[in-house]
Amino acid sequence: MKEFNLLLFHGSSIFPECILILALFLLIVIDLIADQKDTAWLYLISLTSLMISIAVLLFQWREEPIISFFGNFQTNNFNKIFRFLILLCSTLCIPLSVEYIQCTKMAVTEFLLFILTATLGGMFLSSANDLATIFVALECLSLCSYLLSGYTKRDVRSNEAIMKYLLMGGTSSSILVYGLSWLYGLSGGEIQLQEITNGLINTQMYNSPGIWIALISITVGIGFKLSLVPFHQWTPDVYEGSPTPVVAFLSVTSKVAASALATRIFDIVFYFSLNEWHIILEILAIISMILGNLIAITQTSIKRMLAYSSIGQIGYILIGIIDRDSNNGYASMITYMLFYIFMNIGTFSCIVLFSLRTGTDNIRDYAGLYTKDPFSAFSLTLCLLSLAGIPPLAGFFGKLYLFWCGWQAGSYLLVSIGLFMSVISIYYYLKIIKLLMTERNKEITPHVQNYNKLSFSISKNYIELSMIVCVIASTLLGIVINPIVIIAQDTLF
Repeated sequence: MKEFNLLLFHGSSIFPECILILALFLLIVIDLIADQKDTAWLYLISLTSLMISIAVLLFQWREEPIISFFGNFQTNNFNKIFRFLILLCSTLCIPLSVEYIQCTKMAVTEFLLFILTATLGGMFLSSANDLATIFVALECLSLCSYLLSGYTKRDVRSNEAIMKYLLMGGTSSSILVYGLSWLYGLSGGEIQLQEITNGLINTQMYNSPGIWIALISITVGIGFKLSLVPFHQWTPDVYEGSPTPVVAFLSVTSKVAASALATRIFDIVFYFSLNEWHIILEILAIISMILGNLIAITQTSIKRMLAYSSIGQIGYILIGIIDRDSNNGYASMITYMLFYIFMNIGTFSCIVLFSLRTGTDNIRDYAGLYTKDPFSAFSLTLCLLSLAGIPPLAGFFGKLYLFWCGWQAGSYLLVSIGLFMSVISIYYYLKIIKLLMTERNKEITPHVQNYNKLSFSISKNYIELSMIVCVIASTLLGIVINPIVIIAQDTLF
C-alpha cells in the first residue's frame, strides 16, 4: 500500500506528461492498424492529448510545490507556467502542418511523434531538478528538433539545415555537459540543483576559478538553444531550410524551454556568482539585440528575416531574466514570452499558407497580397505590427512592461538599447507591410503568377484556425495584461 501511495504521489506530478506518452502509444497503434489514407484520427489524438494536458496543468495550478521521483522532478507554479507555454506552442503548431504534410506528402505519424516527443522533452526540461534529468530532457528536445528540421529529405536546403543544426547542436551539448560536470565535481558529487548549491558552500568552491569555467560552458550551451549572438549561426539556415511548420514550432518551443532552464540554473546554482552571470547575459543581450535587428534589415527571405528578428527578440526577453532581483523581472519575461508565442506563430501561419500556394519565401513575392487574399494580408500585418511593438497591440504592452521592469531594476543601458533597436525593427516589419498593401510590380515572378492558380487548390481551414487564434491574441491580450501579470507574479519561486 505504501508503494502504491508513493506511485500516486510521483505520478500526479507528471500526469500531463503521462497523457502525452499515452498519446504516443496510441499514434503508433493506430498507424499500424488503420488505413494509411485516414490521418484525421492521428491529428485528433495529438490535439486532444495536448488540450487535456493543458486542462490538467490548470487544474493543478493551486497545488503545493512538491519534489518527486527522489528529487529528480520539481513541480511548482514557475515550471508549470513554462510547461503550459510549451503545450500551447504545440497545440497552435499542429494545425499548421495538416495541409503542409498533405501537399509535401510527408509521413504524418512520424511527424506527430517527433512533435509530441519534443514537447515532452521541453516539459521535463522545465521541471528537471538534477543534472542527469536536465541533460536527458534537453537531448530529447534537441534530437527531435534535428529530425524535424530535416524532415523533407528530398529538399537540399532541408538536408543542409539538419547537418548544420546537428553538428552545432552536438558541439553545444558537449560544452554544456562539460560545464555540468564541473558543477558535479566542485559540489562534492551532488547532482540536484539545490544540493549543488549546498555542496558548493560546504566545499568552499563557490568562488573558485572552476565556477567560472562551469558558468561560461553552461552559458554557451544555453546560448545556442536561445539563438544568442555569437551562438546563433545555425538559426538563419535552419529557419530557411526546415519545413515552415517546423520552424514555427522550433522558433518558440526551444526558446521557452531554454529560458526555463536558464532561469532555474542561474538563479539556484549560480546564486553566488550573481554579478558575473548578470554581466555575461547583459553583453549577450546587447549584441543579440543590435546584430539581430540590423542584419534582419538586409534579408530578402522572410524566413531568414524572422530568424534574425527572433535573435533580437530573445535579447529583449533576457532583460527579464537578468532583472530577477526585481519583483516583476521574471513576470515580465513570462508575460512577453506568452505574447511572443502568439505573435510569432500567427506570422508563420500566414507564411505557411503563402508558401504552400506559391512555393516561395521571398519577401518581394508578397507584393500586392491584399488583392489576392485580404484576410491573410490583414492577419500578417497585425502580427508583424505586434512584433514591432506598435500600440495598441499586445506586443506593445508586452515590451512596455518588460522595459519598465528593467528600468525599475536599474538596467538603464539594456532598456535604452532595447528601445532604440525596437524602433529600428519597425523599419523591416513596415517594409513587408508596405509590400502587402501596394499593387504588385510589373515584373511578376513565376511564383506570383502561380498564386491564383493554386489559391483554391490549397485548403486553409486548419491553418486559418491557428491564424485566427493568434491574431486575436496578438491584438487583444495587451488589453487584459493585468490579470496575466498577476498570474505570472504568482509563479515566482
